[in-house]
Amino acid sequence: MRRRFLLMTTMVAGVAIILLTGPIAFTVWRVWGRDLSYLTVRHDMIVFFCLEIIGIVATVTLAVALALWQSRKISAPLIYLAAATEQLGSGTTRPVITPSGIEEIDLVFNEIERAGDRVAGRLSAERQFSADASHQLRTPLTSLSMRLEEIEYLTDDKDVKSEVNACLEQVERLTNVVTNLLESSHHIQAQSEAVALQPIFTQQLSEWARPFALAYRKITFKAGKHGPVLADPRALSQIIATLVENSLRYGKGTTTVTSNAQGRTVVIQVADEGKGVDEEFAQTIFTKGFSTGGSTGIGLYVARQLAQRNNGKLELTQAKPAVFSLVLSALPEELDPAKVLPAGGVIAVGARKRRI
Repeated sequence: MRRRFLLMTTMVAGVAIILLTGPIAFTVWRVWGRDLSYLTVRHDMIVFFCLEIIGIVATVTLAVALALWQSRKISAPLIYLAAATEQLGSGTTRPVITPSGIEEIDLVFNEIERAGDRVAGRLSAERQFSADASHQLRTPLTSLSMRLEEIEYLTDDKDVKSEVNACLEQVERLTNVVTNLLESSHHIQAQSEAVALQPIFTQQLSEWARPFALAYRKITFKAGKHGPVLADPRALSQIIATLVENSLRYGKGTTTVTSNAQGRTVVIQVADEGKGVDEEFAQTIFTKGFSTGGSTGIGLYVARQLAQRNNGKLELTQAKPAVFSLVLSALPEELDPAKVLPAGGVIAVGARKRRI
């Protein structure tokens, strides 16, 4: 690039010298050693000034033309450089790069290529680790689930059956966590469907009522008057369970889970009566690995990722006391299955239910 600017400057300077000194040399040649009349000298001076003006205009025109030509030669590689950087930032780890012939810009291109290779290697290693860990965890979880079902089948004690059911729900939730991690490693988008919140709330209440009772605390669920939301029911259950577990571990008093319609969205809020979150941690609480002690620091991070995969948003809307808000898209009323499908009996086919 430096050589280009030097060459262009030299060319403009050379042409300017020729065009500006030419009229002077011509005038000196005309009048040197000659006895010329006043009219002849006047005529030569007029010609001199005209040639000077033409030279100045030609020099400026040439300089502008060279500047425009050179700017196009330089701006195109810079535009490609910006596009390659945008590709790398948006997740395309190996942008398509064509050498520009300009040494300085090509050096930046090469560095972007090396950075893309490094990012691709790291992402590949993380995805492979996530997939391997998920596969390794599935086998013992399946065995544990089968063992619990066997205990439930063999016992007649109602308390034991109740505890086994609670354990099975916890194992199922953990299995869903593993499944979500495996899907995340392959960037599989969540499959949204119409989900009624009341059954989700009922299931969560049955799962968390006893742990809260053992901690001498209360938990309440209250669904507002609204239709279903668009979400993956497994992911939605996991997000709510993560927020409730977080409240049980770090909060105090009664934990309240509510849902309310706000325009075209439904907001699910989890709140308690504890001290809340310090202001210094409010901006980093969803960061992967963040923990104030006693946890892995991945629960809220995964919950937010699940919310985003369901086209939702999970935020800490109030720090003291803590209030977490999950915003999901509401199902349009004209698409609500309870209103669109005709009334009738329900038959069960495996795990699915259909109206007839």
